Amino acid sequence: MWEIGHMKITKEVWQVGGDSLTAPEDAAIYMICFGEQAALIDAGTGKGHEKLISNIEKCGVNASQIEYLFITHCHFDHTGGAEKVREEVSCKLIVHELDAIYLEKGDSDVTAARWYGKVLEPLKVDHKITSFEESFLVGSRRIKSFHTPGHSPGSVVYLVESEDKKILFGQDVHGPLDPSILSNQEDYIKSLKFLLSLKIDILCEGHYGIFEGERDIQSFIKSFL
Repeated sequence: MWEIGHMKITKEVWQVGGDSLTAPEDAAIYMICFGEQAALIDAGTGKGHEKLISNIEKCGVNASQIEYLFITHCHFDHTGGAEKVREEVSCKLIVHELDAIYLEKGDSDVTAARWYGKVLEPLKVDHKITSFEESFLVGSRRIKSFHTPGHSPGSVVYLVESEDKKILFGQDVHGPLDPSILSNQEDYIKSLKFLLSLKIDILCEGHYGIFEGERDIQSFIKSFL
């Protein structure tokens, strides 16, 4: 349900950023809030930072409640605004170790910053995901990460349950694959097949929007196999 400044997915999950909400260059930015703690999934380019903070608070969440910024992968349209978010709310930045490499050294090629005419400043990562599956406590609930390489070496998806629905933040399920960003087609196909096995109820994608219902979600994922 669209409201001014955000889209409500459940009473605990919202889209608070993206091309129509913060800046045209931004991939989708999602937020979860379980009890007194909240987390963001991705940070956009940073161009719409003030709108992002405003959108968060329009959901009834104080930006100071944000404990984590979970990054799905290192590309600039998802990470360019990460430092601004961390400076604003003092949250921990979570990235898979295989993508953290390129953020920490400020690699503008692998992170696709040059695609946007930008230079990525080195970005310190607070916690590096090192395993296929990892779990993080946000308030009273857990969010799980799964390593799903292909689009980038360290791409991950995040899974939560809200209102008895399995919600997956699979930002760039659609790709694209490109040698300059170290994409790997074999890994990508394996990752898509893994996503199909999760049998989720809601898919929050980075550029194609939100899909509900197993049939529509499976059809969307299969279209890229």
